[in-house]
Amino acid sequence: MDVTAPVVAGLIVALIAIFTVVRAVRIVPQARARNVERLGRYHRTLTPGLSLVIPFIDRVHPLIDLREQVVSFTPQPVITEDNLVVEIDTVLYFQVTDPRAAFYEIANFLQGVEQLTVTTLRNVVGSMDLEKTLTSRDTINSQLRGVLDEATGKWGLRVNRVEIKAIDPPQSIKDAMQKQMRAERDKRAAVLGAEGQRQSQILTAEGDKQAAVLRAEGNRTAAILQAEGQSRAIDEVFQAVHRNDPDPKLLAYQYLQALPQLAQGEGNNFWVIPSEITTALQGVSRAFGETLPPSPATREKPPDDDMTARAADDSARAAQAAAEALADAARADAAPSPGTAPPR
Repeated sequence: MDVTAPVVAGLIVALIAIFTVVRAVRIVPQARARNVERLGRYHRTLTPGLSLVIPFIDRVHPLIDLREQVVSFTPQPVITEDNLVVEIDTVLYFQVTDPRAAFYEIANFLQGVEQLTVTTLRNVVGSMDLEKTLTSRDTINSQLRGVLDEATGKWGLRVNRVEIKAIDPPQSIKDAMQKQMRAERDKRAAVLGAEGQRQSQILTAEGDKQAAVLRAEGNRTAAILQAEGQSRAIDEVFQAVHRNDPDPKLLAYQYLQALPQLAQGEGNNFWVIPSEITTALQGVSRAFGETLPPSPATREKPPDDDMTARAADDSARAAQAAAEALADAARADAAPSPGTAPPR
């Protein structure tokens, strides 16, 4: 009896059974999902864990990731309101919330999100100029997120965040911006330098003012002290003169010493001799004419010292002549000139 045919048939049945069991068992990882079609129609979605399907009747589609995904799109050219082309690089954070809608509502949800992001970005940036575009990233991000979240809701997606990674203007605009920034920095440096110089000049002027005030105070104090000193000196001299009761001859001699000072000065072509000078000269003449008592030093010298006697006589005669000349000049000044009517 040939047993080969039954054995082969049993092996074939066993292999078919094993293959059927393997095809019937499906294990889905955590945060994943799989859609199942039965006879070409959607049947159910497999959740994480162990699931059984009917082989050759149920069709299981590939895994769909339910975790939040990050997609960086290539830079897209966008025209601003002032007709400048800028390259904008965006980053999208989204998550699949409905595996059935993500698989059946759109053929490729990632491509759809990318194209929707590009078109929305062009609409938003097209209403802004370059300067506003560069300084309004938060506004652009919020507008993109609102539009994308509303549009992708029926696709079973949720857009969590949209970030603009880079905005690259043309090279000529970059060069102009760098020049502008350099000019602004130079301007701020010049303003700070001028402010520092102004503050320095103000402080210097304040210092000069305080120094001038202190100098004036010192000069005033010095002048007051000098005046007080002169006042005290004059008072002391006056008190000393009155205490000692000077002789009229001494006063006459002082008049003679003050007489040369009246003619000092380059422009003094005419000067008036006071009447007291004449009286003083006469007093001095009489003083020299009188015989003074001999001093001890004179008494010791021999009586035949002719040189000292002649010097004294010459001095007396000179004083007498000066007194007479001054008296004549005074009488000439007092006499009326010819042709002038005498006073009534």
